[in-house]
Amino acid sequence: MTTMYTPDHEWINIADAKAAVVGITLHAQDALGDVVFVDLPAVGSSFKKGEVAGVVESVKAAADLYMPVSGEVVEVNEALRGDPSLANTDPLGTGWFMKVRVSDTKEFEGLMDAPAYDLLVKNA
Repeated sequence: MTTMYTPDHEWINIADAKAAVVGITLHAQDALGDVVFVDLPAVGSSFKKGEVAGVVESVKAAADLYMPVSGEVVEVNEALRGDPSLANTDPLGTGWFMKVRVSDTKEFEGLMDAPAYDLLVKNA
């Protein structure tokens, strides 16, 4: 599994050549607290890297979900829409947000690997 991270606390798993999986990190869900609502993008929507692709609302705050790389949304996690707490209980697994057909794989070079992300969180 190849997972990369953004400074905004999203992760993207690029192991599947057809569609990369996007979600929020353990740090993000911990900072947000209990997630009570997610606004997921429509399938077929395209976003550039860094654009807001959704919203996560918790009992503490609302946070934007930023697109880690440019691409088209090919699937959203309907289970998460029905049970937003999956973002808390399993943010790196069943709590994923969307699958994206990546349009520019070179954008992965600007993301962080796990050790770099861990250092970012440690120094935050």
